[in-house]
Amino acid sequence: MLATGHSRRAIQRQLGMTYRTVKLLADATAPEDLFRGQWQGRPSVLDEYKPYLDHRWNQGCPNAWKAWEEIVPLGYKGSYQRVRAYFRAKRLSTDPVTAPPPSPRTVAGWILRHPDTLTEAEQLRLKAVLVHCPELDALTGHVRSFAEILTERQGQRLPEWLDAVRNDNLPGLHTLAAGIDRDRDAVIAGFTLPWNSGVVEGHVNRIKMLKRQMFGRAGFLLLRKRVLLYR
Repeated sequence: MLATGHSRRAIQRQLGMTYRTVKLLADATAPEDLFRGQWQGRPSVLDEYKPYLDHRWNQGCPNAWKAWEEIVPLGYKGSYQRVRAYFRAKRLSTDPVTAPPPSPRTVAGWILRHPDTLTEAEQLRLKAVLVHCPELDALTGHVRSFAEILTERQGQRLPEWLDAVRNDNLPGLHTLAAGIDRDRDAVIAGFTLPWNSGVVEGHVNRIKMLKRQMFGRAGFLLLRKRVLLYR
């Protein structure tokens, strides 16, 4: 319409578009110029599986259909066209196209969860992160060992865990180890024996809740009755 002599205002009125949209389309010299604004960098259902696709690409598998068939059993719910577009960008780009790095919160979630609960794609992405960061790899080993000691009541392994932590350059864990060491016997007992102070802590939490509910609303006598009678 521009080529036939229509003005931008005339195009706006005839097509029912805003002037800003008409200007954006008219000024674009290539389709890539339109990929900006709020749509830029939006998360995609393919993001979680891009490390796996990168891995297969580096292994010499440029077949998008085959790669799509491989990630569907892993939980991918998107279309084949997304995979094809990702592989096409790899072929056409002079720079390597790789998946964006995961956020620190995401990596922390992978480390703190039980390995059996991670999907194959998440395990692959975590493995890629740990390969590039030896300190994080060591931290992951210590966190998972500590989780085993805690959940399986293996308190006798705690001194061995503390020694292993001190042998690595992980200042954050050194602070934790020092705190545990100050009350080592009690911690070992807590990790080994079936008894705990959970019931007492529950009553303390209940009393604090009642106190906050009563603040500024009634006197001590009513608070006393609620603490003694509330179950």
